[in-house]
Amino acid sequence: MTRSKKDCKRLLFSGKLPRDHTEAGFSPKITNVKRNEKASNHSFFGELKLASFASGLGKISRTYRESLMAFIFNLVGIVAGTTVALQLGLFQVVPWAIVVYPAMISARGVIGGLLSGRLSTGLHVGTVQPKFFKNTKTFYSLLRAVVMLTLETSVFMSIVASLFGSFLWGATLYDFAGIFAVIMATMTLALVVISPLTVTVSCLSFRHGLDPDVILYPVESTISDLFITLCYFITLNLFFSSGLEGKAAVILLGIGLLAGTVYILPKGVHEPEFVETIKESILTMVLVAFIVNVTGSVLGRISEVIGARREVYTAYPALIDTVGDVGAVVGSTATTKLALGTLRPSFSAISSHATEIAGAWGASLTMFAVYSVLSLLIQGIFTSATLLRFTALLFAANLMAASSIIVISFVVALLTFKRGLDPDNFVIPIESSLADGITTVSLLIALAIIG
Repeated sequence: MTRSKKDCKRLLFSGKLPRDHTEAGFSPKITNVKRNEKASNHSFFGELKLASFASGLGKISRTYRESLMAFIFNLVGIVAGTTVALQLGLFQVVPWAIVVYPAMISARGVIGGLLSGRLSTGLHVGTVQPKFFKNTKTFYSLLRAVVMLTLETSVFMSIVASLFGSFLWGATLYDFAGIFAVIMATMTLALVVISPLTVTVSCLSFRHGLDPDVILYPVESTISDLFITLCYFITLNLFFSSGLEGKAAVILLGIGLLAGTVYILPKGVHEPEFVETIKESILTMVLVAFIVNVTGSVLGRISEVIGARREVYTAYPALIDTVGDVGAVVGSTATTKLALGTLRPSFSAISSHATEIAGAWGASLTMFAVYSVLSLLIQGIFTSATLLRFTALLFAANLMAASSIIVISFVVALLTFKRGLDPDNFVIPIESSLADGITTVSLLIALAIIG
Protein backbone atom coordinates (compact mmCIF):
# COMPACT_ATOMS: atom_id res chain seq x y z
CA MET A 1 0.00 0.00 0.00
CA THR A 2 1.54 3.24 -1.05
CA ARG A 3 1.48 6.38 1.02
CA SER A 4 -0.08 9.53 -0.24
CA LYS A 5 2.04 12.47 -1.36
CA LYS A 6 0.67 14.39 1.63
CA ASP A 7 1.99 11.70 4.06
CA CYS A 8 5.38 11.76 2.38
CA LYS A 9 5.66 15.51 2.78
CA ARG A 10 4.72 15.21 6.46
CA LEU A 11 7.42 12.53 7.00
CA LEU A 12 9.98 14.53 5.04
CA PHE A 13 9.65 17.64 7.11
CA SER A 14 9.47 15.66 10.36
CA GLY A 15 12.81 14.01 9.54
CA LYS A 16 11.27 10.51 9.57
CA LEU A 17 11.33 9.72 5.88
CA PRO A 18 12.32 6.07 5.36
CA ARG A 19 15.81 5.37 3.98
CA ASP A 20 14.23 3.50 1.10
CA HIS A 21 12.41 6.40 -0.45
CA THR A 22 10.89 4.22 -3.12
CA GLU A 23 8.72 2.46 -0.60
CA ALA A 24 6.91 5.74 -0.13
CA GLY A 25 6.16 5.84 -3.79
CA PHE A 26 7.66 9.29 -3.95
CA SER A 27 11.22 10.48 -4.73
CA PRO A 28 11.67 13.88 -3.11
CA LYS A 29 12.83 16.57 -5.50
CA ILE A 30 14.95 18.18 -2.80
CA THR A 31 17.08 15.05 -2.45
CA ASN A 32 17.56 14.88 -6.20
CA VAL A 33 18.63 18.54 -6.28
CA LYS A 34 21.22 17.93 -3.57
CA ARG A 35 22.55 14.91 -5.42
CA ASN A 36 22.73 16.90 -8.63
CA GLU A 37 24.50 19.78 -6.87
CA LYS A 38 27.03 17.37 -5.31
CA ALA A 39 27.68 15.68 -8.63
CA SER A 40 27.97 19.07 -10.28
CA ASN A 41 30.52 20.20 -7.67
CA HIS A 42 32.59 17.04 -8.15
CA SER A 43 32.45 17.56 -11.89
CA PHE A 44 33.42 21.23 -11.58
CA PHE A 45 36.42 20.62 -9.31
CA GLY A 46 37.48 17.68 -11.44
CA GLU A 47 37.39 19.83 -14.55
CA LEU A 48 39.22 22.59 -12.67
CA LYS A 49 42.03 20.21 -11.64
CA LEU A 50 42.21 18.83 -15.17
CA ALA A 51 42.35 22.36 -16.61
CA SER A 52 45.07 23.32 -14.10
CA PHE A 53 47.07 20.19 -14.98
CA ALA A 54 46.67 20.86 -18.69
CA SER A 55 47.71 24.48 -18.18
CA GLY A 56 50.83 23.36 -16.27
CA LEU A 57 51.76 20.91 -19.03
CA GLY A 58 51.22 23.66 -21.57
CA LYS A 59 53.58 26.01 -19.71
CA ILE A 60 56.21 23.27 -19.35
CA SER A 61 55.86 22.49 -23.05
CA ARG A 62 56.24 26.15 -23.98
CA THR A 63 59.30 26.62 -21.74
CA TYR A 64 60.77 23.38 -23.09
CA ARG A 65 60.27 24.48 -26.71
CA GLU A 66 61.65 27.98 -26.15
CA SER A 67 64.56 26.63 -24.07
CA LEU A 68 65.35 23.99 -26.68
CA MET A 69 65.19 26.62 -29.41
CA ALA A 70 67.68 28.70 -27.42
CA PHE A 71 69.83 25.75 -26.34
CA ILE A 72 70.20 24.61 -29.95
CA PHE A 73 72.59 27.54 -30.33
CA ASN A 74 74.85 25.68 -27.88
CA LEU A 75 75.72 23.39 -30.78
CA VAL A 76 78.07 26.21 -31.70
CA GLY A 77 79.87 25.26 -28.49
CA ILE A 78 80.85 22.02 -30.22
CA VAL A 79 82.75 24.17 -32.72
CA ALA A 80 84.46 25.92 -29.81
CA GLY A 81 85.27 22.56 -28.24
CA THR A 82 86.67 21.24 -31.49
CA THR A 83 88.89 24.33 -31.62
CA VAL A 84 90.14 23.54 -28.11
CA ALA A 85 90.82 19.91 -29.10
CA LEU A 86 92.86 21.13 -32.08
CA GLN A 87 94.95 23.41 -29.84
CA LEU A 88 96.13 20.76 -27.39
CA GLY A 89 99.67 21.22 -28.71
CA LEU A 90 99.60 24.90 -27.70
CA PHE A 91 98.81 23.86 -24.13
CA GLN A 92 102.12 22.00 -24.07
CA VAL A 93 103.98 25.19 -25.03
CA VAL A 94 101.96 27.50 -22.74
CA PRO A 95 100.98 25.42 -19.67
CA TRP A 96 98.79 28.13 -18.12
CA ALA A 97 96.63 28.42 -21.27
CA ILE A 98 94.37 25.46 -20.38
CA VAL A 99 93.94 26.78 -16.81
CA VAL A 100 93.06 30.32 -17.90
CA TYR A 101 90.65 29.16 -20.65
CA PRO A 102 87.62 28.52 -18.33
CA ALA A 103 88.33 31.87 -16.65
CA MET A 104 88.08 33.58 -20.04
CA ILE A 105 84.76 31.91 -20.81
CA SER A 106 83.38 32.70 -17.36
CA ALA A 107 84.65 36.28 -17.35
CA ARG A 108 82.79 37.07 -20.53
CA GLY A 109 79.82 35.06 -19.26
CA VAL A 110 79.61 37.25 -16.15
CA ILE A 111 79.46 40.45 -18.18
CA GLY A 112 77.18 38.99 -20.83
CA GLY A 113 74.94 37.59 -18.10
CA LEU A 114 74.60 40.97 -16.43
CA LEU A 115 73.85 42.65 -19.76
CA SER A 116 71.33 39.95 -20.73
CA GLY A 117 69.56 40.01 -17.38
CA ARG A 118 69.25 43.79 -17.30
CA LEU A 119 68.08 43.96 -20.91
CA SER A 120 65.43 41.24 -20.53
CA THR A 121 63.99 42.72 -17.33
CA GLY A 122 64.17 46.25 -18.77
CA LEU A 123 62.26 45.17 -21.87
CA HIS A 124 59.54 43.58 -19.71
CA VAL A 125 59.08 46.56 -17.37
CA GLY A 126 59.58 49.24 -20.05
CA THR A 127 62.86 50.86 -18.91
CA VAL A 128 64.57 49.68 -22.13
CA GLN A 129 63.18 49.90 -25.65
CA PRO A 130 63.78 47.16 -28.29
CA LYS A 131 66.02 49.29 -30.51
CA PHE A 132 69.64 50.44 -30.86
CA PHE A 133 69.23 54.16 -31.37
CA LYS A 134 67.18 56.78 -29.50
CA ASN A 135 66.86 54.38 -26.61
CA THR A 136 66.43 55.19 -22.93
CA LYS A 137 68.97 56.67 -20.52
CA THR A 138 68.97 53.33 -18.68
CA PHE A 139 70.05 51.53 -21.86
CA TYR A 140 73.07 53.76 -22.54
CA SER A 141 74.08 53.79 -18.88
CA LEU A 142 74.06 49.98 -18.98
CA LEU A 143 76.34 49.91 -22.05
CA ARG A 144 78.82 52.26 -20.36
CA ALA A 145 78.79 50.03 -17.29
CA VAL A 146 79.57 47.00 -19.48
CA VAL A 147 82.70 48.71 -20.84
CA MET A 148 83.86 49.58 -17.33
CA LEU A 149 83.13 46.08 -16.04
CA THR A 150 85.11 44.55 -18.92
CA LEU A 151 88.22 46.41 -17.77
CA GLU A 152 87.59 45.57 -14.10
CA THR A 153 87.05 41.91 -14.86
CA SER A 154 90.17 41.70 -17.03
CA VAL A 155 92.32 43.13 -14.25
CA PHE A 156 90.79 40.94 -11.52
CA MET A 157 91.11 37.79 -13.65
CA SER A 158 94.74 38.52 -14.47
CA ILE A 159 95.73 39.15 -10.85
CA VAL A 160 93.92 36.12 -9.44
CA ALA A 161 95.14 33.82 -12.26
CA SER A 162 98.70 34.93 -11.60
CA LEU A 163 98.31 34.34 -7.84
CA PHE A 164 96.89 30.88 -8.45
CA GLY A 165 99.64 30.24 -10.98
CA SER A 166 102.43 31.22 -8.63
CA PHE A 167 101.20 28.75 -5.99
CA LEU A 168 99.93 25.89 -8.15
CA TRP A 169 102.14 25.72 -11.23
CA GLY A 170 105.08 28.03 -10.54
CA ALA A 171 104.12 31.00 -12.75
CA THR A 172 106.88 33.54 -13.36
CA LEU A 173 106.80 37.31 -13.89
CA TYR A 174 106.91 36.69 -17.65
CA ASP A 175 103.88 34.42 -17.30
CA PHE A 176 102.05 37.20 -15.44
CA ALA A 177 102.78 39.66 -18.27
CA GLY A 178 101.54 37.15 -20.83
CA ILE A 179 98.37 36.36 -18.85
CA PHE A 180 97.56 40.05 -18.38
CA ALA A 181 98.15 40.97 -22.04
CA VAL A 182 96.23 37.97 -23.42
CA ILE A 183 93.22 38.45 -21.12
CA MET A 184 92.98 42.20 -21.82
CA ALA A 185 93.20 41.72 -25.59
CA THR A 186 90.74 38.82 -25.66
CA MET A 187 88.17 40.70 -23.57
CA THR A 188 88.51 43.77 -25.81
CA LEU A 189 87.78 41.76 -28.94
CA ALA A 190 84.85 40.05 -27.20
CA LEU A 191 83.38 43.38 -26.07
CA VAL A 192 83.45 44.83 -29.59
CA VAL A 193 81.80 41.76 -31.16
CA ILE A 194 79.54 40.19 -28.54
CA SER A 195 77.81 43.16 -26.86
CA PRO A 196 76.19 44.44 -30.08
CA LEU A 197 75.03 40.88 -30.85
CA THR A 198 73.46 40.61 -27.38
CA VAL A 199 71.47 43.80 -27.91
CA THR A 200 70.39 42.60 -31.36
CA VAL A 201 69.12 39.26 -30.04
CA SER A 202 67.22 40.96 -27.19
CA CYS A 203 65.49 43.38 -29.57
CA LEU A 204 64.58 40.74 -32.16
CA SER A 205 63.25 38.21 -29.62
CA PHE A 206 61.11 40.84 -27.87
CA ARG A 207 59.71 42.20 -31.14
CA HIS A 208 58.73 38.69 -32.29
CA GLY A 209 56.83 37.90 -29.10
CA LEU A 210 59.43 35.58 -27.59
CA ASP A 211 60.47 35.77 -23.94
CA PRO A 212 63.94 37.37 -23.65
CA ASP A 213 64.32 35.74 -20.22
CA VAL A 214 64.31 32.34 -21.95
CA ILE A 215 65.95 33.21 -25.28
CA LEU A 216 68.53 35.92 -24.65
CA TYR A 217 71.19 34.53 -22.32
CA PRO A 218 71.34 31.02 -23.87
CA VAL A 219 71.90 32.54 -27.32
CA GLU A 220 74.32 35.18 -26.03
CA SER A 221 76.35 32.74 -23.95
CA THR A 222 76.80 30.35 -26.87
CA ILE A 223 77.87 33.06 -29.29
CA SER A 224 80.08 34.45 -26.54
CA ASP A 225 81.80 31.12 -25.90
CA LEU A 226 82.54 30.60 -29.58
CA PHE A 227 83.94 34.10 -30.09
CA ILE A 228 85.84 34.12 -26.80
CA THR A 229 87.43 30.79 -27.73
CA LEU A 230 88.42 32.00 -31.20
CA CYS A 231 89.65 35.35 -29.83
CA TYR A 232 91.57 33.62 -27.04
CA PHE A 233 93.47 31.26 -29.33
CA ILE A 234 94.08 33.98 -31.93
CA THR A 235 95.51 36.18 -29.18
CA LEU A 236 97.62 33.33 -27.77
CA ASN A 237 99.06 32.55 -31.17
CA LEU A 238 99.73 36.24 -31.87
CA PHE A 239 101.51 36.69 -28.56
CA PHE A 240 103.58 33.51 -28.58
CA SER A 241 104.01 32.65 -32.28
CA SER A 242 104.11 35.92 -34.22
CA GLY A 243 107.18 37.67 -32.88
CA LEU A 244 107.30 41.29 -31.76
CA GLU A 245 104.56 42.36 -34.18
CA GLY A 246 102.13 39.90 -32.62
CA LYS A 247 102.98 40.98 -29.10
CA ALA A 248 102.56 44.65 -30.09
CA ALA A 249 99.12 43.95 -31.59
CA VAL A 250 97.97 42.20 -28.41
CA ILE A 251 99.24 45.03 -26.20
CA LEU A 252 97.53 47.68 -28.39
CA LEU A 253 94.18 45.91 -28.02
CA GLY A 254 94.53 46.11 -24.24
CA ILE A 255 95.42 49.80 -24.46
CA GLY A 256 92.28 50.32 -26.58
CA LEU A 257 90.10 48.93 -23.77
CA LEU A 258 91.79 51.19 -21.24
CA ALA A 259 91.32 54.24 -23.50
CA GLY A 260 87.63 53.43 -24.06
CA THR A 261 87.04 53.16 -20.33
CA VAL A 262 88.76 56.50 -19.66
CA TYR A 263 86.56 58.09 -22.35
CA ILE A 264 83.19 56.94 -20.94
CA LEU A 265 84.06 57.26 -17.24
CA PRO A 266 83.54 61.05 -16.78
CA LYS A 267 79.93 60.81 -17.99
CA GLY A 268 79.23 57.52 -16.24
CA VAL A 269 80.18 58.68 -12.74
CA HIS A 270 77.34 61.23 -12.84
CA GLU A 271 74.71 58.57 -13.63
CA PRO A 272 73.20 56.87 -10.54
CA GLU A 273 72.41 53.67 -12.47
CA PHE A 274 76.00 53.41 -13.75
CA VAL A 275 77.45 53.94 -10.26
CA GLU A 276 74.98 51.48 -8.69
CA THR A 277 75.76 48.80 -11.29
CA ILE A 278 79.51 49.15 -10.78
CA LYS A 279 79.24 49.17 -6.98
CA GLU A 280 76.97 46.14 -6.84
CA SER A 281 79.09 44.25 -9.37
CA ILE A 282 82.54 44.71 -7.82
CA LEU A 283 81.99 42.10 -5.11
CA THR A 284 80.53 39.74 -7.70
CA MET A 285 83.58 40.19 -9.93
CA VAL A 286 86.02 39.46 -7.10
CA LEU A 287 84.05 36.36 -6.10
CA VAL A 288 83.81 35.18 -9.68
CA ALA A 289 87.54 35.73 -10.24
CA PHE A 290 88.33 33.19 -7.53
CA ILE A 291 85.59 30.75 -8.58
CA VAL A 292 86.64 30.56 -12.21
CA ASN A 293 90.29 30.08 -11.39
CA VAL A 294 89.29 27.11 -9.24
CA THR A 295 87.38 25.89 -12.31
CA GLY A 296 90.52 26.27 -14.39
CA SER A 297 92.53 24.28 -11.89
CA VAL A 298 89.91 21.50 -11.98
CA LEU A 299 89.99 21.51 -15.79
CA GLY A 300 93.73 21.17 -15.59
CA ARG A 301 93.17 18.12 -13.40
CA ILE A 302 90.63 16.74 -15.91
CA SER A 303 93.15 17.15 -18.71
CA GLU A 304 95.53 14.97 -16.70
CA VAL A 305 92.82 12.33 -16.15
CA ILE A 306 91.44 12.13 -19.70
CA GLY A 307 94.71 12.63 -21.55
CA ALA A 308 93.96 12.83 -25.26
CA ARG A 309 90.23 11.96 -25.13
CA ARG A 310 89.27 14.66 -27.59
CA GLU A 311 85.52 13.95 -27.38
CA VAL A 312 85.48 15.35 -23.83
CA TYR A 313 87.22 18.56 -24.92
CA THR A 314 84.86 18.78 -27.92
CA ALA A 315 81.75 18.66 -25.73
CA TYR A 316 83.12 20.72 -22.80
CA PRO A 317 82.16 24.28 -23.87
CA ALA A 318 78.67 23.14 -24.87
CA LEU A 319 78.21 21.36 -21.52
CA ILE A 320 79.10 24.36 -19.36
CA ASP A 321 77.04 26.58 -21.69
CA THR A 322 73.93 24.47 -21.33
CA VAL A 323 74.07 24.11 -17.54
CA GLY A 324 74.63 27.85 -17.28
CA ASP A 325 71.66 28.39 -19.58
CA VAL A 326 69.41 26.27 -17.34
CA GLY A 327 70.35 28.46 -14.39
CA ALA A 328 69.87 31.59 -16.49
CA VAL A 329 66.35 30.59 -17.59
CA VAL A 330 65.34 29.71 -14.02
CA GLY A 331 66.99 32.80 -12.50
CA SER A 332 65.98 35.31 -15.15
CA THR A 333 62.32 34.26 -15.21
CA ALA A 334 62.33 34.38 -11.39
CA THR A 335 63.77 37.92 -11.31
CA THR A 336 61.16 39.10 -13.80
CA LYS A 337 58.34 37.52 -11.75
CA LEU A 338 59.72 39.16 -8.61
CA ALA A 339 59.88 42.54 -10.37
CA LEU A 340 56.28 42.14 -11.58
CA GLY A 341 55.06 40.89 -8.18
CA THR A 342 53.84 37.53 -9.48
CA LEU A 343 56.30 35.44 -7.40
CA ARG A 344 56.50 35.43 -3.61
CA PRO A 345 60.05 36.09 -2.31
CA SER A 346 60.14 32.78 -0.45
CA PHE A 347 61.95 29.52 -1.19
CA SER A 348 58.66 27.63 -0.89
CA ALA A 349 57.53 29.54 -3.99
CA ILE A 350 59.92 27.39 -6.03
CA SER A 351 56.99 25.00 -6.51
CA SER A 352 55.13 27.73 -8.43
CA HIS A 353 58.24 28.05 -10.61
CA ALA A 354 58.27 24.33 -11.42
CA THR A 355 57.12 24.74 -15.03
CA GLU A 356 60.13 26.89 -15.93
CA ILE A 357 62.46 24.51 -14.09
CA ALA A 358 61.06 21.35 -15.72
CA GLY A 359 61.04 22.85 -19.21
CA ALA A 360 64.61 24.15 -19.04
CA TRP A 361 66.02 21.00 -17.41
CA GLY A 362 64.29 18.70 -19.91
CA ALA A 363 65.70 20.73 -22.79
CA SER A 364 69.21 20.46 -21.31
CA LEU A 365 69.02 16.65 -21.15
CA THR A 366 67.93 16.56 -24.78
CA MET A 367 70.90 18.69 -25.78
CA PHE A 368 73.37 16.57 -23.74
CA ALA A 369 72.29 13.53 -25.75
CA VAL A 370 72.89 15.48 -28.98
CA TYR A 371 76.36 16.59 -27.79
CA SER A 372 77.28 12.97 -27.10
CA VAL A 373 76.43 11.93 -30.66
CA LEU A 374 78.14 14.89 -32.34
CA SER A 375 81.34 14.73 -30.25
CA LEU A 376 81.84 11.06 -31.03
CA LEU A 377 81.08 11.57 -34.73
CA ILE A 378 83.50 14.50 -35.03
CA GLN A 379 86.29 12.53 -33.38
CA GLY A 380 85.54 9.45 -35.52
CA ILE A 381 84.92 7.05 -32.63
CA PHE A 382 81.14 6.61 -32.86
CA THR A 383 79.90 3.12 -31.97
CA SER A 384 76.88 1.92 -29.98
CA ALA A 385 79.17 1.06 -27.04
CA THR A 386 80.94 4.44 -26.98
CA LEU A 387 77.59 6.22 -27.42
CA LEU A 388 76.01 4.50 -24.41
CA ARG A 389 79.06 5.06 -22.23
CA PHE A 390 79.61 8.70 -23.18
CA THR A 391 75.90 9.58 -22.95
CA ALA A 392 75.74 7.99 -19.47
CA LEU A 393 78.79 10.07 -18.51
CA LEU A 394 77.19 13.31 -19.72
CA PHE A 395 73.79 12.54 -18.16
CA ALA A 396 75.43 11.84 -14.80
CA ALA A 397 77.23 15.19 -14.99
CA ASN A 398 73.97 16.91 -15.99
CA LEU A 399 71.98 15.52 -13.06
CA MET A 400 74.59 16.71 -10.57
CA ALA A 401 75.26 20.09 -12.16
CA ALA A 402 71.78 21.16 -13.31
CA SER A 403 70.05 20.32 -10.03
CA SER A 404 72.65 22.34 -8.12
CA ILE A 405 72.54 25.38 -10.38
CA ILE A 406 68.71 25.50 -10.37
CA VAL A 407 68.66 25.84 -6.58
CA ILE A 408 71.53 28.34 -6.59
CA SER A 409 69.89 30.59 -9.23
CA PHE A 410 66.58 30.65 -7.39
CA VAL A 411 68.15 31.32 -3.99
CA VAL A 412 70.39 34.14 -5.31
CA ALA A 413 67.34 35.80 -6.94
CA LEU A 414 65.41 35.65 -3.65
CA LEU A 415 68.24 36.83 -1.39
CA THR A 416 69.23 39.80 -3.53
CA PHE A 417 65.59 40.83 -4.01
CA LYS A 418 64.90 40.67 -0.27
CA ARG A 419 67.95 42.84 0.45
CA GLY A 420 66.76 45.54 -1.93
CA LEU A 421 69.46 44.84 -4.54
CA ASP A 422 68.90 44.41 -8.26
CA PRO A 423 68.86 40.61 -8.80
CA ASP A 424 69.91 41.08 -12.44
CA ASN A 425 73.30 42.36 -11.23
CA PHE A 426 73.89 39.10 -9.38
CA VAL A 427 71.87 36.11 -10.57
CA ILE A 428 73.31 35.35 -14.01
CA PRO A 429 76.87 36.54 -13.24
CA ILE A 430 77.06 34.33 -10.14
CA GLU A 431 75.21 31.32 -11.52
CA SER A 432 77.07 31.34 -14.84
CA SER A 433 80.49 31.32 -13.15
CA LEU A 434 79.34 28.72 -10.62
CA ALA A 435 77.80 26.68 -13.44
CA ASP A 436 81.18 26.46 -15.15
CA GLY A 437 82.83 25.25 -11.95
CA ILE A 438 80.02 22.92 -10.89
CA THR A 439 79.79 21.37 -14.36
CA THR A 440 83.55 20.87 -14.46
CA VAL A 441 83.58 19.23 -11.01
CA SER A 442 80.51 17.12 -11.93
CA LEU A 443 82.28 16.00 -15.10
CA LEU A 444 85.36 15.03 -13.08
CA ILE A 445 83.18 13.02 -10.64
CA ALA A 446 81.35 11.34 -13.52
CA LEU A 447 84.68 10.45 -15.14
CA ALA A 448 85.85 8.90 -11.88
CA ILE A 449 82.65 6.84 -11.58
CA ILE A 450 81.92 5.90 -15.21
CA GLY A 451 85.28 6.52 -16.87
